[in-house]
Amino acid sequence: MTPETPPAFKDHDLVPGHTFCEGLTYERRPLRDPSGAEVPDLFSAWISLNNPKQFNAYTTPMARDLILALRKASNERDVVAVVITGAGERAFCTGGNTKEYAEYYSGSPSEYQQYLRLFIDMISGLLHCDKPVICRVNGMRIAGGQEIGLACDVSISSDLAVFGQAGPKHGSAPDGGSTDMLALFVGIERAMQSATFCEMWTAYEAQRYGLLTEVVPVLEEDGAVVSNPTVETTRWLDERGQVVHGRPLSGDALRAGKDRLKAGSVNLEHLDRAVEATLWRFANTFPDCLRKTIESLRKQKLELWNRNKETSRSWLSLNMMTEGRLGFRAFNEGPKDKRRIDFLELRRRLAAGERWSEEFIDSLIPR
Repeated sequence: MTPETPPAFKDHDLVPGHTFCEGLTYERRPLRDPSGAEVPDLFSAWISLNNPKQFNAYTTPMARDLILALRKASNERDVVAVVITGAGERAFCTGGNTKEYAEYYSGSPSEYQQYLRLFIDMISGLLHCDKPVICRVNGMRIAGGQEIGLACDVSISSDLAVFGQAGPKHGSAPDGGSTDMLALFVGIERAMQSATFCEMWTAYEAQRYGLLTEVVPVLEEDGAVVSNPTVETTRWLDERGQVVHGRPLSGDALRAGKDRLKAGSVNLEHLDRAVEATLWRFANTFPDCLRKTIESLRKQKLELWNRNKETSRSWLSLNMMTEGRLGFRAFNEGPKDKRRIDFLELRRRLAAGERWSEEFIDSLIPR
C-alpha cells in the first residue's frame, strides 16, 4: 500500500517565521519516557526568559515575543505541552525590567499603557494556550515572575527558589495577576500577607500553601543530592501548637547553611527530570479531553483576571506619574544596599501637604 501523502498544513502563527529577540529562546525538545529514552515524533516546547544579568526581568521585546512563542507552541501539532522557565540558576523571573521602567516608562503613562497591553496579552496568552503550561521554577519567582507562574497550569520548583511580591515596596501594586489569582491558590489571608508585606516564601512554604505541585532538591554535596541547607525541612510545633514546615533558618544555622550552599554545586538536571516526568503524564492522555479539562479548570482564573485587567492597566499607567516613578527610579538609581525610599518620610511629607513634583521625587531617592 502506498503511504498517504502528509497533509499540507496551513500556517496559523501570528508572525510566520518570526525570529525571537535575544532575551527569549524557543526550543523544541523530544518527549522522553520514564527511562529517559526519546519518544519518536513528539516534543515539548521550552520557552526561556533569557536575561540572567537582570534576573530574567522581562523587557518590552521579551513580553511581545512571549506572546508569539505561546501562539507558536499552541499551533505546533506535535508539541504535547509547554515549559516556561528562566536562564541560569538564580532566577526564574523577577518581573518587569526596572531599568526600563525607570528610564523610559517613568513619567509617561501613555507609553506605559501601551506596554501594559503587551503584559496583559502575555498573561492572557498563558491562560489561553492550547497546550498545558508547566512553570519550571529554576530560581527566584517574584513580582511579575510570580504572576507568570500563577497563570501556568503546573509549577515544579527547585527547592532553592523563593516566591513573593514586590509592588508596594517599589512603587506599584501586584495587579498583573496576583491580586486576582493568588488567593485561589493560598487563601485570602496568605495572599494579603504576600501582596502587602512583600515577604518571601521558601519553595517548601509555597508548596505547603498550595502554590506548587512539586519541589525538587538540586544542590549536590560530594555527589549526593541534599535539601536546601538554608531552610528547615523538618516538622515541629510552633508556639501556637501548629505544624510548621519549610521556613528559613536564622542566626548561626542560616550562616552555616549559606556556607554549605556556596560550597555545593547546583544541578538542575534533577529539576528537568521532574519536569519531563510531568510532560510524560500529560502525553498519556487523550489530547482533546486534556485540553478541555485544562480550559475548564482555568475558568476561575480567567474570570477574575478578565474582571480587573483593564482597570488595573489604567491605574498602573497613571501611577507612573507618582509612586511608580519614585519607586522605580529609587531602585534604579539608589545604591545597591539601599534601593527603597524612606517610607515614613514620604508619609510625613504627604501628610504635611507636599505635592508630587520632580523636585519632590528627586529629594526622596536614596543617594
